[in-house]
Amino acid sequence: MHYVDGFVVAVPAANKDAYKQMAAKAAPLFKEFGALRVVECWADDVPDGKLTDFRMAVKAEEKEEVVFSWIEYPSKEVRDQANAKMMSDPRMKEFGESMPFDGKRMIYGGFAPLLDE
Repeated sequence: MHYVDGFVVAVPAANKDAYKQMAAKAAPLFKEFGALRVVECWADDVPDGKLTDFRMAVKAEEKEEVVFSWIEYPSKEVRDQANAKMMSDPRMKEFGESMPFDGKRMIYGGFAPLLDE
């Protein structure tokens, strides 16, 4: 099974097109670095929870929507190598300077699949 990096971020609704453009430019870079698949999902049916929910997790504000994303890699080793390449690639640094969301509220992590049917 592949290795997965998952991300959740709050994006101002007014920045949806800018986010989509940024994601479309970033996906080929992730693939160049070893990713097999890049998926970006805009909130469509994200309920408010009583104790926790996606919006609370990223401290989404009133006019923000939640984006749930994941990147699949062949292995954790390939993911680790890709992350190292990203940190030194000037193209990735450009994204950090013009993100259409508050990156400090992004949550992310690496995941080893338990089931993939």
